[in-house]
Amino acid sequence: MNSKGIHRIAVIGVMSALAVAMAALINFPIFPMVPFLRYDPADIPIIIVTFFFGPLYGIVMTAIVSIVQGLTVCAGDGWIGILMHFFATGALAAAVGLVKNGKQSFKRDIIAAASGIAAMTLTMALWNLLFTPIYMHMTISELMPFYPFIILFNLIKAGVNTSAAVVIYKALNRFFKKN
Repeated sequence: MNSKGIHRIAVIGVMSALAVAMAALINFPIFPMVPFLRYDPADIPIIIVTFFFGPLYGIVMTAIVSIVQGLTVCAGDGWIGILMHFFATGALAAAVGLVKNGKQSFKRDIIAAASGIAAMTLTMALWNLLFTPIYMHMTISELMPFYPFIILFNLIKAGVNTSAAVVIYKALNRFFKKN
């Protein structure tokens, strides 16, 4: 393996640990009526890695973080939590990485971020119809009053995390170019 590959593996390891630590330290419900939807900033390091290395690395990191976080920080959510995290952040990372496509411009970063936000929100609109009734032991009709909050939650979480990631990525990119 060349030094570039080793460097990327090391970055993914460190950023994965950071993502899990961030989820452990910062997580809270945004809407009290749906307390199982908890905001955490764990997607920020994943999006940054995706911006630097592309969608494949973002998805691999998403798998790592989903499993580690699901077995530790969010162990109570079980296999459904692991899958939902992977589907949500995987859609976000895939869209960001595919749209960014290695192109260096602020406009491209914003379009990539918006695409990621849309991808996560739409993906989770569908997956929540399948998995939330199982997780919450309810029918789809019982889920419907909470469904707008689920959509809004994913829009807010993706928006906050992606916006923060763009700002941090730009600062890191300038720093690495100077050094």
